[in-house]
Amino acid sequence: MSAQERRPETDGRDFADAMWSVPSYLLAGMAFYGGLGWLLDRWLDMSAFFPIGVVLGVVLAGYLAYRKFGR
Repeated sequence: MSAQERRPETDGRDFADAMWSVPSYLLAGMAFYGGLGWLLDRWLDMSAFFPIGVVLGVVLAGYLAYRKFGR
């Protein structure tokens, strides 16, 4: 959609969609990579991969959200 075709009422909706998407990305990244870390912890009988997975998930999801909505 070009800038000429945009209507003011859709700009607010796009912003609201982005504001819901960013926290969703962060929570999904934490859950996915934290879950992978938890599985590795259980499989290898360690306790270091879960926190690493959670932090890695937040970082990667934050980067993804920045790339998608930061421009």
